[in-house]
Amino acid sequence: MPMLPIFLKLDRRPGLLVGAGAVALDKIGSLLKTGIRLRVVAPRARDEIRHLATEEKLEWIERSFESSDLDGNFIVIAATDSPDVNAAVYRGALDRGILCNSVDDIPNCDFFFGSLVSRGDLQIAISTAGESPAFAQRLRREIDEQLPADLGPWLASVGQLRRDVLATHPRSEERKLLLHELAHRQVCDSPTCSARQFAQSKASPKNDAVILSEVERNASKEVEGPSVALRDPDSRSKVFLVGAGPGDPDLLTVKALRLIQSADVILHDDLVPRPILDLAADSAEIINVGKRCGAKSITQQEIHALMIDHARAQRSVVRLKSGDPLIFGRAAEEIAALAAAEIPFEIVPGITAAFAAAASIGCSLTSRDAASNVIFSTGHHAASHNSAPIAQIEDATRIVYMPGRDLHLLALEWSQEGLPPDFPCAIVSRAGLPDQQIRCTTLAALGDAEPVPAPSLLIAGWAIRESAALKQSEAEGASVKA
Repeated sequence: MPMLPIFLKLDRRPGLLVGAGAVALDKIGSLLKTGIRLRVVAPRARDEIRHLATEEKLEWIERSFESSDLDGNFIVIAATDSPDVNAAVYRGALDRGILCNSVDDIPNCDFFFGSLVSRGDLQIAISTAGESPAFAQRLRREIDEQLPADLGPWLASVGQLRRDVLATHPRSEERKLLLHELAHRQVCDSPTCSARQFAQSKASPKNDAVILSEVERNASKEVEGPSVALRDPDSRSKVFLVGAGPGDPDLLTVKALRLIQSADVILHDDLVPRPILDLAADSAEIINVGKRCGAKSITQQEIHALMIDHARAQRSVVRLKSGDPLIFGRAAEEIAALAAAEIPFEIVPGITAAFAAAASIGCSLTSRDAASNVIFSTGHHAASHNSAPIAQIEDATRIVYMPGRDLHLLALEWSQEGLPPDFPCAIVSRAGLPDQQIRCTTLAALGDAEPVPAPSLLIAGWAIRESAALKQSEAEGASVKA
């Protein structure tokens, strides 16, 4: 099938997506990155799509598809689980001269989504005309492994040099040669680099001849560019236990970002937000393996099986955990399962919620005057686990993950340990995110504290006294103004 590979500018152009299930969600991630004005039509929608609509990143029309929905769109994607609906969408788009893709339905497609390798503005798209998307993904992985990680920044630098050349040098064979030289190798950052000097010099026949001769000599030599971080050739058949941090993409580590962007499979906790998952490659398989508030859609043994099976299939697997993978994330069980299956693994730390919560309050967890210890615990315990009370350490800052909504029992236990009624406490909801909430109180009033949305975390100790008091004062002032 002869096809013309093209790259479309979709920024601010209207597009229609019919369907709001798992298949549609997979397309939304790549579509929204283009800046398209996306309208979704479906009688029901996944929670993630509802959330995107609430954030006004797309428009959701809560009803079945009607042919008039096609009017005025630049492109259309049919992604329902009904072949009849998808076919009707395609016929209607064809009548109106609108390009349409019907997912996994080759006869009803005007275009196909390619498997994409990206390095900044560099994009390499691979298509098999729908014959074997799996083969396209395999080729994408092979190409991705070969491309230097810093090609994006390098391309941006070369682009600026090219604009300098076009602005300062008249059209000539010398200019043409330089433009090809700039693309031939990485231009060094040194100000004495001959190609850079020529690109940034004023147009002068004498100078051009001298500098161009240097450029021509360098063209025949291998010139080392800056060191680059290639993808680990052994990353396939390997599992990475990666910390996603508290939820803000800006708080990801550089290594976590690189692994998310290059993973073939991402198995993520329920608390990992969509903006972080959107950093994954369009071809990545993203699977929610979260267990939230006691509700288990998947067992821990099934998570182990998914990690092992994908790794044995020669795929790079990222087990993406909220916060830090080694803090109450059941990493010990997953490490043991991987080791027993002889699957190589690597742990990539992340910013745990405790640190994000402390930052939101504006306090240090330790202090030479007030706290020489930090105690991490959780409000949830396995049914077979009988935990002994924490020893009375008044100079410790206490961090309680998942404390629950009813804090009466915890407050009673701490009081029985001998902690004073004015022991400072702060409850932080959704730490590090734009909608975080902070409730500052004392041990005496902790049991009556107003509940906050999950996930939440409790920080208590003398180290937070001044910061908590300041936050409480600010909250009361805002309440009075309101």
